[in-house]
Amino acid sequence: MWYFAWLLGLPLAAAFAVLNGMWFELTEDNDVRRSLMSDIPEQDRVQR
Repeated sequence: MWYFAWLLGLPLAAAFAVLNGMWFELTEDNDVRRSLMSDIPEQDRVQR
């Protein structure tokens, strides 16, 4: 019955790794966006 653990565990681990990578990219993009926005003067910024 060990194969049931592998059958369930491997896809869950892969899904967790993919979601973790997507979350990391999203937070990294936000950090880059904030640092770029801090270089632009306040009156030139476009608010969305």
